[in-house]
Amino acid sequence: MDERQKLDFLLGAVSPTGFAGYFDQMLKLRSGWHSLLIKAGPGCGKSTMMGKIAGHLTGQGETVELIHCSSDPDSLDGVVCSARKFSIVDATAPHSLEPKCPVAVETVVSLYDCIDEEAMREHQNEVFDLFGRCGVLQERAARYITAAGSLISDSARVAFAAANLPAARSFAAHLALKYLPRTGASGEGSEELRILSANTLKGPVCYRDTVAKVADTIVVLQDDWGAVSRAMMKVLRDAAVEKGYDVITCYCPMAPHDKIDHLLIPSAKLAFVTSNRFHPMAFEHARVIHCTRFCDNELLRAHRSRLRFNHKAAMDLFQQASKLQAEAKQNHDQLEEYYKAAADFPRIDEVTAAIIERYC
Repeated sequence: MDERQKLDFLLGAVSPTGFAGYFDQMLKLRSGWHSLLIKAGPGCGKSTMMGKIAGHLTGQGETVELIHCSSDPDSLDGVVCSARKFSIVDATAPHSLEPKCPVAVETVVSLYDCIDEEAMREHQNEVFDLFGRCGVLQERAARYITAAGSLISDSARVAFAAANLPAARSFAAHLALKYLPRTGASGEGSEELRILSANTLKGPVCYRDTVAKVADTIVVLQDDWGAVSRAMMKVLRDAAVEKGYDVITCYCPMAPHDKIDHLLIPSAKLAFVTSNRFHPMAFEHARVIHCTRFCDNELLRAHRSRLRFNHKAAMDLFQQASKLQAEAKQNHDQLEEYYKAAADFPRIDEVTAAIIERYC
């Protein structure tokens, strides 16, 4: 697999209000598209199946999006190939999906028939207990992330008080004029929602390489507190869509509905990204804009101790959340062993081959 053909993203992550995701993006009714919704137990080969499909597509020269699992970034939750108008996604909890337009647009692929029911029933109590333990550990991790979110929000409030947002928005409009000439399109561009960085069992994960693969021109908004970049990204996103550009909008998992962290515009080979101490973004030849230029730095200095405390405490909370997520993964691995022992993998391989032959 040519690494430049592989674009890494997330479609969901734990936020201060619980699991937040954009998996319904896979159900957007778009002409010519087809989506496969995979249903199966843990350890039954969903991620392996999607990896094989991705490998087949890249082997044919296509570029694919690899959608990683935020609980385990080494595992796949989905694959998207825009050139083939095809996607396949894990449609089980915590991101369960059901088709909106069955068969015509989405097809459910169930692997439950590939699992020996009697073998699983023999271990019913153990499986039940492991599911319960995983859920408890994930809930505890979510509470740490919620606490970290409160501290990050407190720092953002300080930054908002110090920020000259009209000046920041005006400068963002200037950037839009410079980097986003009109396309001549008759209507607005389309928008895909993704996540590029999140806290995981491995700690903070950020798919910086995806930015470098998509964009030759990169503009970095250096903003440790998030107030100025939030305002500027909104202006840039609105301008790009209004001018007819198709965009990939990457939201911050700590504010998954109103704070854009990164904006990718593949057709223009352009990216606007936010860099901070949680996910530093450094690229050779990138233009870096320091957002403190739009702030009252005396006011920020007056709150220096508060801001430092919030950052350190939030990092400690994220670290504790990662430890709990890692513990949940250990329990999940035990759970997978029961399902692996009961799964008919040759039959699952046949399903994978049939999908490749029919859709890829």
